[in-house]
Amino acid sequence: MNNKTAAGAGSLTPPQQVSRMDLDRLRAYRDHLDFYNGVQWPGRPRARERRLTFNYARVFVDKVTSYLMSGLSFAIEPVTPGDGDKARQAEDILYKVYETNNLEQLDFDTELDAAILGDGCYKVTWDSREKRVRVSAPDVQGIFVWWLGDDFTRVWRVASRYRLSADEVALLYGVRSRNSRPESTVVEVWTERRFELWLDDALLERKANPYGFIPFLIYPNLREPKKFWGLSDIPALMEPARELNRALSQLSLILELSGNPIAVLENIENAQDIAVQPGAVWEIPEQAKAYLLDLLQGGGVKLHVDYIDLLYRTLHDISESPRTAFGDNQRGLSGIALEMELHPLLQKVKRKRLTRTAVYRRRNELILRVLEQMTGEDFGSCRSRVIWGPVLPQDRARLVRDEEIMVGAGIHSRRRAMDELGVEDPDAELERWLEERSRVDKAA
Repeated sequence: MNNKTAAGAGSLTPPQQVSRMDLDRLRAYRDHLDFYNGVQWPGRPRARERRLTFNYARVFVDKVTSYLMSGLSFAIEPVTPGDGDKARQAEDILYKVYETNNLEQLDFDTELDAAILGDGCYKVTWDSREKRVRVSAPDVQGIFVWWLGDDFTRVWRVASRYRLSADEVALLYGVRSRNSRPESTVVEVWTERRFELWLDDALLERKANPYGFIPFLIYPNLREPKKFWGLSDIPALMEPARELNRALSQLSLILELSGNPIAVLENIENAQDIAVQPGAVWEIPEQAKAYLLDLLQGGGVKLHVDYIDLLYRTLHDISESPRTAFGDNQRGLSGIALEMELHPLLQKVKRKRLTRTAVYRRRNELILRVLEQMTGEDFGSCRSRVIWGPVLPQDRARLVRDEEIMVGAGIHSRRRAMDELGVEDPDAELERWLEERSRVDKAA
């Protein structure tokens, strides 16, 4: 059932609607997650079938995510010069929100989840008990979205489904579930104006949206043209990974059989006294033949190894993660040569960062809007700038040289240069630099 069909099912409650929506998407999520966790052989194993699993899919996803999230930071800049103090205040508060919500770890976990499933999600709300902004990452397997027409950016309703135990329901909402099951299904339905909370099929609460916006940020891992939901990193790896598992399992079996040789007997009716063991002596009729089957003769194993090497290279090509990204730099590449070797990985990281830049900028805006609504603070007109760390080591040295030139030419301020280089508190660092320069001038 598509979004419009589900939305038009007026006789169904929201929990009933979402239970019939996006079944193919949710099935794909489960398949991708299973494959990432090592469930990579199709069907059930046959009797005595050997199935080895070499989970390269997990390794590649983890590796790309590590490169993607290296050195992420942000800076808040005023739109007008008069809002400089408010922009610095907003930046300080945002860093506190990041620390209290442990967003460095949450962001990495969410990016890993997005790479596996194909989509990621953040939720920005106000915790009335702790009097602070809470940023969470709901499981996209429980997220359902309605948009207007063919414009995927105009999301008008979002539903979040999750399960809670009876004790959790009583603790959070002060009610007891009506069913006898140990868990209940909770569905939150958000529009810009309304909020509904459903417990199983019963409406527990309906009120005006306290924020005035839908507090969810749903984004794709990689954007598929003309579609809302994104692309996972897993599907492209499935076929070569399965074939690699099959080829290695087959080679393992051949080597095992070669270590336990098979006796081949010709023109012998009874083989009870034939034993394959060290020092064994066989007595056979004059016209009979007996020999050990050599599975390694004729270079057969080399054909298997060459095929495995081809599959191995295919995996690296499809994942856009050259072997050099794993520290295998046998040719001693450096500088531009190393960058060209890693160019596929750099391009993949760049594609992902295009989407993430907009997501993290929007998340900062939502955090500040919630703070303004709930605390009465005024952060003026400011904008968030997402700063990504260098992917390659030499990028750092190049960035330092570039900023040195920019500052010397009066194009960038020292504060902007420190932002670009990932200094967490540029204002404090600038104050220390000014104090140090003043002491040096006095000493001179």
